[in-house]
Amino acid sequence: MTDDADAELLRRRAAALAPSYQLFYDEPVHLVRGEGVWLYDADGKRYLDCYNNVPSVGHAHPRIVAALAEQTGLLNTHTRYLHQHVVELAERLAASLPGDLASCYFVCTGTEANDLAVQIARVVTGNHGVVVTERAYHGNSDLVGKLSTDSYPESERPDWLGVVEPPNTYRGPFRTPEPEVGARYAELVGDSLAELDARGHGVAAMLIDTSWDSNGVLIAPDGYVDRVASSVRAAGGLVIADEVQAGYCRLGRNFWGHANYDLVPDIVTIGKPMGAGHPVAAVVTTPEIAAQFAGRRNYFNTFGGNPVSAAVALTVLDVIADEQLLANSAATGALLGAGLAELASRHDVIGNVQGSGLFWGVDLVADRTTREPVSYADAKRLASALRNRGVLAGVTGRYTNVLKLRPPLVFHSEHVDLLLETLDAVLATFELRGGDDVRALGAEW
Repeated sequence: MTDDADAELLRRRAAALAPSYQLFYDEPVHLVRGEGVWLYDADGKRYLDCYNNVPSVGHAHPRIVAALAEQTGLLNTHTRYLHQHVVELAERLAASLPGDLASCYFVCTGTEANDLAVQIARVVTGNHGVVVTERAYHGNSDLVGKLSTDSYPESERPDWLGVVEPPNTYRGPFRTPEPEVGARYAELVGDSLAELDARGHGVAAMLIDTSWDSNGVLIAPDGYVDRVASSVRAAGGLVIADEVQAGYCRLGRNFWGHANYDLVPDIVTIGKPMGAGHPVAAVVTTPEIAAQFAGRRNYFNTFGGNPVSAAVALTVLDVIADEQLLANSAATGALLGAGLAELASRHDVIGNVQGSGLFWGVDLVADRTTREPVSYADAKRLASALRNRGVLAGVTGRYTNVLKLRPPLVFHSEHVDLLLETLDAVLATFELRGGDDVRALGAEW
């Protein structure tokens, strides 16, 4: 497509879409097709997708496309009629989860899942307060938007919200190799619970994002998650595991991120990867909690759990099993982590490499000694340099200085090699220029 044609499409977009919409890169990519880990623009240029976890089993997977088309051609209604796919999907999700997590609600997005989870927690506990981490992102409804501390000014936070430092052992107040860092971060949660109680709200729940994506892709230190869960429950609250990012094999070791910490949550929320690009999400809790909520509130979602969505979500689970994508996430992720660590040994701009499986953050620094983050402008320039060489990545973190690598689960060793070679080449000639250090709230991508 010509530059003039792209310019005209940009003009039409600006006129037709609300200004809240953003585009990646100063020169936006005009995508027209995807296949596996590859995306193609209007000129036929191929890009290695190291960003999109939504098409979890790869772009345009033929089995997903076939399942969607077949069920669309048969029936699509809602959960007030009996349907095999809907029941089977709930059963299979429950079978993959620990403890008594067996009662499922179907929704359409991760935002809806987290919104419903907090509603359930408030009704069941009788408390109102919610704890999240600083610079978290959990969605964009009115309720969940207030839990997304990455997205609005601190001065506008409601007093029922408790906000604690994430367990960032590279940038946070407690750092490796200091002793008992997990316990020290957990103590901050205890302090927040006491504050919520003093304000008269108590605690309904804490949302634990076991990948801490918007914080830069973190791995919590030993003991942190267990101590936090114990504190929240002792204060009368429920533990919500936000698996919208970390679930479905993303972190490599287990199907679910919370399993990496031996956590048995009270509620699990599921989103992005569940439909491999199709909008389907879920909340799973215990029969006891679900019964308590049903005794006080009704819940129905017109599109949540429709037969087409259920058929797609079932096929995603089949593909993950048949193609052994959990094992692939672990093996390929280990290669990627080792390769990033090797790059860090040669490029001073890499301050830290953090992550697991097929979810990694590369913390970029202007000074390794002080750990001063690179500017937002420099981080964007690095991502753009990768884009110009055919690799798509994102940026995230409190200072938007962390290169985010989160490819589809069908990423393999040859794709790792290409990513590392390209990143190495970009870093070899990359010069920090500084620039605007103050990004817009919620601007990570």
